[in-house]
Amino acid sequence: MSLCTHSSGNIVLAVALLFAGAIYIFFSSRSVSDPTFVFQNNVDTLRRTEYPVDDLEAALDSAATGNNRTVIIAMVNKAYVAEVGGGRTMFDLFLESFWEGEGTVPLLNHLMVVAPDQTAYDRCRFKRLHCYKMDTDGVDLEGEKVFMSKDFIEMMWRRTRLLLDVLSRGYNLIFTDTDVMWLRSPFSRLSNNESFDMQISVDSNSVGKPFINTGFYHVRSNNKTISLFQKWYDMRLDSPGMKEQDVLKKLLDTGFFEELGVTVGFLNTTEFSGFCQDSSDMGVVTTVHANCCRHIPAKVSDLTLVLSDWKRYKASRVNSKWSPHDECLRSWHDAHYIPKF
Repeated sequence: MSLCTHSSGNIVLAVALLFAGAIYIFFSSRSVSDPTFVFQNNVDTLRRTEYPVDDLEAALDSAATGNNRTVIIAMVNKAYVAEVGGGRTMFDLFLESFWEGEGTVPLLNHLMVVAPDQTAYDRCRFKRLHCYKMDTDGVDLEGEKVFMSKDFIEMMWRRTRLLLDVLSRGYNLIFTDTDVMWLRSPFSRLSNNESFDMQISVDSNSVGKPFINTGFYHVRSNNKTISLFQKWYDMRLDSPGMKEQDVLKKLLDTGFFEELGVTVGFLNTTEFSGFCQDSSDMGVVTTVHANCCRHIPAKVSDLTLVLSDWKRYKASRVNSKWSPHDECLRSWHDAHYIPKF
């Protein structure tokens, strides 16, 4: 080998070593000066390792974009997309509330609709929303599940399991029933300084232990809330005949929240109202929930009136009483009601 060839080889080796050293210094110095660089790479690695991009992850990621990893989640089955009196559907009313609300239209970009059946999933796709087809393991969750029926309780527990999965993937969530009208954006009224791990609606502003309602709540993803939801879901095995809301209240009343260090806030009915206790101030009301109501036709009828009341308020800015919820009151005496779907 000639001296010239030997020298050229040394030069190439030296350049390669210098380049590798520069790359090492760049990334090492960035890691020291920018802790988020290390954190983000660790998070990305964990997500690639533990949570491959399945259908749920894809829907969550799309809905959470630009919203601090927070997703609005609603569950809709065939009964909620089927027309009832007047040709309205519960799902249509739910979406209409976002269009009629103040500051709520952009929130549709962060709404993920969970569908346990093909009919509901197809309707969601038709509406061009973020949609996820939930695996029901062969359990029929298509039709209307009347309050406190066996199928109703089963659907509530399936929902809880799904939300546990969402939190475990690192997403914050607002869960909303489809019979909740979104009249204003709730984000300005929810704690944004992480002082609460969970904020949940109530049936009434009662003194003492609150009557919580799992039709609307906000949860931050952390180890405490994931442990809470895991315990909550596991308790279904020891709670036959109890709906998930009652089991969660039992955990709250017996001190399990404090044991985990979970901080919880209760959303007052002036802002987060429902049929159990109407808001007295249309100037601040954020959501209206058709709670204290037994079946879908009654909910659709009375929520249609809610939207009419809201439209009148927007036009006049004059506070007034809500229309009476007569159909929902009658639904409790409708002992012979048979779901059509």
